[in-house]
Amino acid sequence: DVVRGGLVTNSQLLSCRSGKVTPSQVAKNIIAMLEDCDKSTPPLRAIVQWDQEQIMLMAEASTIRYRNKCTLSCLDGIPVCLKEEFKVVPYYHRVGTVYLGTQPEAEDATVAKKLREAGAIIIGVSNMHELGTGTTGCNPNRYHRIPRNPYNPNHFTGGSSSGSAAAVAAGLCPVAIGTDGGGSVRIPASFCGVVGLKGTFGRISCHGSLPLSYSTVSVGPICTSVADAAIVYSILAEPDLLYPYGLKQPKATLSGMCAPDLKGLKLGVDWTFFKACDAEVLSVCEKAVKHLQSLGASVVEVSLPEMEEARVAHVICILSEMRDFLQPDFNKHFHEMNLETRASLALASQFTALDYIKANRQRTRSMRFLQDIFSTVNCILTPAVPCTAPRIYESDLLTGSSDMSFTVRSMRFMQLGNFTGIPGLVVPIGYSTAGLPISLQVMAKWWDEAVLLRIGLKLEQFRHQTKKPSIYYDILA
Repeated sequence: DVVRGGLVTNSQLLSCRSGKVTPSQVAKNIIAMLEDCDKSTPPLRAIVQWDQEQIMLMAEASTIRYRNKCTLSCLDGIPVCLKEEFKVVPYYHRVGTVYLGTQPEAEDATVAKKLREAGAIIIGVSNMHELGTGTTGCNPNRYHRIPRNPYNPNHFTGGSSSGSAAAVAAGLCPVAIGTDGGGSVRIPASFCGVVGLKGTFGRISCHGSLPLSYSTVSVGPICTSVADAAIVYSILAEPDLLYPYGLKQPKATLSGMCAPDLKGLKLGVDWTFFKACDAEVLSVCEKAVKHLQSLGASVVEVSLPEMEEARVAHVICILSEMRDFLQPDFNKHFHEMNLETRASLALASQFTALDYIKANRQRTRSMRFLQDIFSTVNCILTPAVPCTAPRIYESDLLTGSSDMSFTVRSMRFMQLGNFTGIPGLVVPIGYSTAGLPISLQVMAKWWDEAVLLRIGLKLEQFRHQTKKPSIYYDILA
C-alpha cells in the first residue's frame, strides 16, 4: 500500500518493472542533468560531489537485477543523495568546509551502506551549511557556494541540509538524506516544498556522520512524497551496533499509516505558539488544520509550557556540544572557516558548564511536559517555519550571511523536537503569493513515526495543486 502511494519513486519503479526505462537510462539522464546544473546561471549547487563512473556502476547492477527479476528492495534503482556530513565512498567528507576530508573516504556511513544494500543509486553528496551551523544554507566557500531554491533561485534553500532539499525539489533524485539538530532537515524541506522527516533521536543511525552534537541530532529523509519518506524510513530505521543511542529502540512500524481517515486521532495545538508566524503562513496552516478535522480528527487545545526556556536551553546544548567537538578545528582552522561559523563558535565559547547543566535539567522538564501532553493527544501541530525562504543578496555570495534574528526565528517550531528527541514531519501544504512553499509540521511521541506518516498522507490531499519549481529536471524523460 505504501509503495502504491508513492510519487516519483513509484513512477520509476513501475517504469523499471515494465521495461519502459532502465536504471541505466535514468542514470545517464541524471549525469547529463548534473552537468547542466554546474553550467547553469546561477548554478544550482545542490550536488557538490559526484562521479559518473560510480553512478553508472550502481545503475548497471540494478538494471541487471530488474532484468533477472531479483531486485533488492523498493529503492532498487532509485537515485538518492546524502548530505556531505555523511561518509560516502569514494567522496571527500568535507562537511561543508574547505579543510576537512582531504582524502577520499574508504568506508561508508551506516545509512550509505544500507542504501547500497537496498540497491539505491547514490548520485553524489549534497551541499550543506558549513559544519551545520546555520539555517539558510549559505556557504560561500570555494568547494560549495550558495545552493539555489528551485522555486526561486534568488532565494535560499534553508539549511543545514540545503543541497539535499534542493536536489529533491529540482527533480535530481526523489530521495535525499540529511541530519537535523535544529531543524536542518525540516527547514530546507519546508523552504523547498518537499517532505522532510526527522526521526526520533536514535531511530536512524548517525554512525559515519560527523558527531557535531551528540544529544540533538537525528537523521531523516527528504523526499518528494510522504509515501516515499515512509519507504526510506522503513529501510533505514533499526538499531545499529555502531550507534549505541538507538540500540534499545522498539521495532519501527508503519501500522495504520494507510487508514482511510483520521477518526479517533486527537491533534494538539497550542494556538498562541502556533500563531507566531507570518500572516500568509498562518492562513494556509489554519486551513490545513481544518482539513484534518474534516477527515475525522479532533483538534484539542494544549499548552506547551516553558517554550522560551526550552528554546534557550536547546541553543546552549547544541552549540556547547559543537564547540566542544570542534575545539581543535576552531584553534587550527579558524581562518579557513566562514565568518558566520566563526561567530557561532565564538558565541558558543561563552557558555559555561553551569549553563549546560541547567539546560539539561530543562530538557528533563520539557520531556516530562510532553509525556503528559501525549497522554491526551496523538500529535502536536505547528507551522513548519514562521516565514518563507529568505532572499539571497549579492553580499551573501561573497562573504556569507549572518543574521542571528532569522536563525532564531526559523528554528522556532523546530527546537522542541531536537531538544526532547520526539519525531517531526513537515509536509508542503501551499504557497505564498510570491510562489514560495509553505509547510505544516506534525510532531508525535517518541518512536511513533507511523502516526506522523498517517497524518502526512492526508495533508498531501489538502494541497490540491503542486506547482512546478522554476528549476526542475525530469529524470524519466
